[in-house]
Amino acid sequence: MAQPCSVCTHEGVLSINEALVIEGKSNRAIARQFGLHHDAVRRHRAHIPELLVKASQAMEVADADALLDKVEDLYAEAKAVLEAGKGESDHRLVLMAIDRAGKQLETLAEMRGELNRQPQVNVALVHHPDYARLREAIVAALEPHPEARWAVTAALRGIE
Repeated sequence: MAQPCSVCTHEGVLSINEALVIEGKSNRAIARQFGLHHDAVRRHRAHIPELLVKASQAMEVADADALLDKVEDLYAEAKAVLEAGKGESDHRLVLMAIDRAGKQLETLAEMRGELNRQPQVNVALVHHPDYARLREAIVAALEPHPEARWAVTAALRGIE
């Protein structure tokens, strides 16, 4: 089994990475400063792209989490306005709060992957035993509308 990188496990790894990436210091200068061998610093340089990718992904996750928190806060505020408005006679405020809370709830569901607004085509229909009869019925019903008939026929052929 390979030994772990002595720079990656070093207590000053963050400062070493900054010296490599931001300050552009040489391997020997960094090795002297942190009590490492210059070859270890050279080998560690190969880890930097992977570390940058991981850091970028972590930032994206953190940004997404922060955005999710903000939407959840907006939803909580809309719910609070809704609850406060229920006791009042301002029905317009209540309806607006319901609408806003509903939109925030949809956004939350989308962000959590619980709601997918992408159109979906059920291709299993083509393999259904009644598909041929259904196709004929649709095409026949569109007989008086030639342009629509051609469009539907082309779409049906596209999924076959």
